[in-house]
Amino acid sequence: MRLEFHHINFVSEDVDRMHDFYTNVLGLDDIPADQFPRTEAKGGQGFDGKIRFATEGAMQMHLAERDLRVAFHNGQVINPVDRGHIAFRTDDLAAFLAILDARGIPYSDYGAAFAAEWHQVFFHDPEGNVIEVHQQVEPAQNAAD
Repeated sequence: MRLEFHHINFVSEDVDRMHDFYTNVLGLDDIPADQFPRTEAKGGQGFDGKIRFATEGAMQMHLAERDLRVAFHNGQVINPVDRGHIAFRTDDLAAFLAILDARGIPYSDYGAAFAAEWHQVFFHDPEGNVIEVHQQVEPAQNAAD
């Protein structure tokens, strides 16, 4: 099992203002939203808030609209768009979840509720910061999530 840093997610009431800051003040490049297939939010589940993306070439920034109800609407405990989070990608999510289980670390398994091609799990570090670990999945696998 391998983990690699993938993105930082900041939340905001004004996503466009944040995106403008990171692209026009700090000089990051815009990543078109169509490069991130999203799962359609249905029946109050998922996340249909605004998201913009930026990069300096190696790391990504995901700038998402704050939504304090996401965990509640998705039947989860951890809300990844309350204060934001850091994210890692793994090549073996099952092995990583076994580590969390063995250490008694609770997590919220959102499956592909937000991203059509990622299976996402969120948990807290010892200071309460939200961490995401996700694995890429084929879109056809999302029906099982």
